[in-house]
Amino acid sequence: MLSQPGRRAALRVALRAAGVGAAGAAAAGLTAACGPGRPRAAPAAEPPSGTPTGPARPARPARPAQAAPAAAPRRFAGQPAEIGHGPRDRPRVALTFHGNGDPAIAREVLTAAEKGGAKVTVLAIGSWLDAHPELARRILDGGHELGNHTQRHLAINEMPEAEAYAEITGCAQRLKRLTGSIGTWFRPSQTQYATPLVQKLAQRAGYPHVLSYDVDSLDFTSPGAAAVIRTVTGTIRPGSVVSLHFGYADTVDAMPPLLEELARRNLRAVTTTELLTP
Repeated sequence: MLSQPGRRAALRVALRAAGVGAAGAAAAGLTAACGPGRPRAAPAAEPPSGTPTGPARPARPARPAQAAPAAAPRRFAGQPAEIGHGPRDRPRVALTFHGNGDPAIAREVLTAAEKGGAKVTVLAIGSWLDAHPELARRILDGGHELGNHTQRHLAINEMPEAEAYAEITGCAQRLKRLTGSIGTWFRPSQTQYATPLVQKLAQRAGYPHVLSYDVDSLDFTSPGAAAVIRTVTGTIRPGSVVSLHFGYADTVDAMPPLLEELARRNLRAVTTTELLTP
């Protein structure tokens, strides 16, 4: 088994093979504390602040944080019912994330994106939002997009019509309750492409388009950060929509050097809405 310095050196070699220089390897901030694909431990919670002195006062209801309202779905003229990529003549790409998994890792991915100047699109699973409702606002407050990836992440193309529609609307209702919007995009679960029926059901639920992708990072296979970078950089081009996932430490580790490589190619990571907006 390689020592910690040896593993770092091996990863740097792999990153160079992916076309990412030494600066990108350093930016990754990789450690050997967590093996490839293993979730990182959630950071320790901060202790609550001290109780103020003085006479007790009646408790007041908590006020919701003031934030910009969540965006609603848009229809893009000239775009098909299912969108797999954006215009190829502009130096933009969209990094899209399946919203599921360890919330600590999700926050790490969002922070890495923000440090790299990227805005992303998160397609959240409804049951994940049920368990971690605070992440809806964390995503939006970071300037990212939040969309619908069904309620339970089942094989939606194989479902009867009523059940498939319930999967779409179930997640939409949670998004509406948490953010005031059903979300900017809908992506079908356990499939790259939606059937005509699922496309029709998404439109009935209020989504003019289904969001697919043309670059699959395969990060959910936990292949290691260097492999994620190689896969993405080997196929990405202007207008690409990249499929990535929360919940995998490889994705966290890949983000800084991946964003550095996109910048080297003069590609800017934007939300899917911005990708498609002239």
